[in-house]
Amino acid sequence: MGPDYKLSDWPCPSSVSTTPSSSSPLAERLRPRTLADVIGQQHLLGEGMPLRIAFESGQPHSCILWGPPGVGKTTIARLMADAFDAQFITISAVLGGVKDIRDAVEQAQIAQGTALEAASGGGRRTLVFVDEVHRFNKSQQDAFLPHVESGLFTFIGATTENPSFEVNSALLSRAAVYVLQPLSAGDLEQIVARAQAERSLPAIEKVAMERLIAYADGDARRLLNTLETLAVAAQREKVDPLTDAWLLKVLGERMRRYDKGGEQFYDTISALHKSVRGSDPDASLYWFVRMLDGGADPRYMARRLVRMASEDIGLADPRALRLALDAAETYERLGSPEGELALAQCVVYLAVAPKSNAVYKAYNEARALVKKDGTRPVPLHLRNAPTQLMKDLDYGKNYRYAHDEEGGFAAGERYWPDGMAGVEFYRPVDRGLEIRIADKLMELKKLNHQKN
Repeated sequence: MGPDYKLSDWPCPSSVSTTPSSSSPLAERLRPRTLADVIGQQHLLGEGMPLRIAFESGQPHSCILWGPPGVGKTTIARLMADAFDAQFITISAVLGGVKDIRDAVEQAQIAQGTALEAASGGGRRTLVFVDEVHRFNKSQQDAFLPHVESGLFTFIGATTENPSFEVNSALLSRAAVYVLQPLSAGDLEQIVARAQAERSLPAIEKVAMERLIAYADGDARRLLNTLETLAVAAQREKVDPLTDAWLLKVLGERMRRYDKGGEQFYDTISALHKSVRGSDPDASLYWFVRMLDGGADPRYMARRLVRMASEDIGLADPRALRLALDAAETYERLGSPEGELALAQCVVYLAVAPKSNAVYKAYNEARALVKKDGTRPVPLHLRNAPTQLMKDLDYGKNYRYAHDEEGGFAAGERYWPDGMAGVEFYRPVDRGLEIRIADKLMELKKLNHQKN
């Protein structure tokens, strides 16, 4: 395609898609046919932005489009085929396999060979779009590599999962990664306005519009599918405009987009953990409720709260761990929704409790040392001697029983392997109970020093 064409003027070739029929879902009928029609993702498609530059260059490159559902991944891939006048082949990683990859390779070779025989300028490009690419295993993903390397086709992958974990490093190194964001409320309002203008849909009151936008949760496909359902119901019941009360009746209990095993899940638990660590009870409650609202198992939440009590509070407030365990037990006894209140109480307590990761750091440092250090024998005086033979071998000889010592402390006694210098793993912070623990340890160090 020559440089004189405007992006907004590019038509959609028949190899990419055809005009949807009136029976097609509203989301498909309103799918953008030109780059100018795309709403949102301006951080990628705006003037001077990375994908816009790629479109304008006239040279396609392999890439991975990473983002939540309904934000334009498939649309952008189709528009790429449009822009570069490429044969567009779609593979669903959910339903497809290696056979589909082989078929795509054959189609690309035929398109390239036919064009070469016709001396049409070097062959027609092929763009292979793999939806849900993270569903393909390593060998399936590897099957693309030689053909991407040879330039037989341009590879476009779409995924809702983090490519760092779900896409092979070899394939990842050959593809640019573009991160798509959930559509904003403003973006979704524009989409509703376009649907109303082009499809004669009923008017929507302001509060009802806000509920509809919130219900869509950044997903244009979900928005349009819901809008189509509402339009049919409104026509049947002769409702116009759509009110908030009517929407609430039709939609029922709101269900948010939430992948309980995917990237969004771990992002949200991370936000909760960091809010608790940051001593913000309100933000902690917000993320806690977001997870419950999205369908997270309260038992999983209870386990994470126990972890937070150990990792981020520790001995600054030992009651935190006990309270977390009590909250988990309370939930087991009461179930939902009553038991969730105990978990919420625990979330607030953990957020406002004094913080210390001293035990967490000490544990990790001790693990690292043991991992790299040799297996040192236990000193004889620290070994137990339940038999006469062990006693004859000096097991437990000269061990000082701390309870028999002054103050219950055997000053100067050594508990490390022979020949190994003592290491300070645990360093109490100056918060909560650890202030008193630090004072106690300092006192014991002085007694050891005096004895030695």
